[in-house]
Amino acid sequence: MWSEQTPDTVRDIVHTAIDAGINLFDTAEGYGDGRSEEMLGKAIDHRRDEVLIATKAGKLSAEYITTACENSLKRLGTDVIDLYQIHWPRHVKPLEETMGALEKLRDQGKIRVIGVSNFGPQDFDELTSVSRAESNQFLYSMLCRMMEDEVTPRCVQHDVSLLCYSPLAQGLLADRWRSIDEVPPLRARNRLFSCDRPHTSHNELGCETQVFEALDQIRTICRDIGQPMGTVALAWCLHQRGVASVLAGARNPAQVTENARAAEVRIDDPTRAQLNAATDMVKSMLCPNLDIINEAACSALR
Repeated sequence: MWSEQTPDTVRDIVHTAIDAGINLFDTAEGYGDGRSEEMLGKAIDHRRDEVLIATKAGKLSAEYITTACENSLKRLGTDVIDLYQIHWPRHVKPLEETMGALEKLRDQGKIRVIGVSNFGPQDFDELTSVSRAESNQFLYSMLCRMMEDEVTPRCVQHDVSLLCYSPLAQGLLADRWRSIDEVPPLRARNRLFSCDRPHTSHNELGCETQVFEALDQIRTICRDIGQPMGTVALAWCLHQRGVASVLAGARNPAQVTENARAAEVRIDDPTRAQLNAATDMVKSMLCPNLDIINEAACSALR
């Protein structure tokens, strides 16, 4: 959904983030077929000691993980990956085999910490029965709260940190659009939107009316506390139990600076309760399915 970024712009974004106190950068081998890792590695340059690099492997097997890690190290231009994650819990090879390979890479000093991404309750339970990961990266925002009922409690119980992606719900929580018709078609393709939208891959009616009613309520709450909606949306995530980091994308340095302000915003309990109440209906319509894209019962997010 994003057009090409120039290396200079990426470098400016990364350095602005570091200067603002942001020190974790998340990427994956699958983003741009490795191009994202290459650009991040070049952008970090001489400031490697100031940051943590997180990346992900897309396929699961001992042989693949070993090769993928070497390739990611090369593209990132580093000797060690701080957080190496399984991107999706694909049910092809035994998880125990993949985790064994990751543990070996950790013992060799090529990665520091093992993490997973998109692990729902069943996959997380399988993981804890064979090995340990330190983090679980999951979709989370005020409009997509599906992980709260089963994923969050498991992670908290096992002291596994949550990393939240898509915290602005692809722009909806950045207060970019006031009506459904303003949302670009490619961003209106998940289960928040009707299956009548051109790029959807589900068969649900969506919850468009409820989403924009929620956004109206959130907008009012944000106005009352004197903060932009996007800042509040990121701060809300940071205030949730188990959350260690919020992964927010940026197209330019100005957006980085704006995003970083969220770390300074404190949301009191009454305000958080208001924000939750504003999105409770959306949550109830999306749950218990954890997959925001597809309604299938046999979702990859088990």
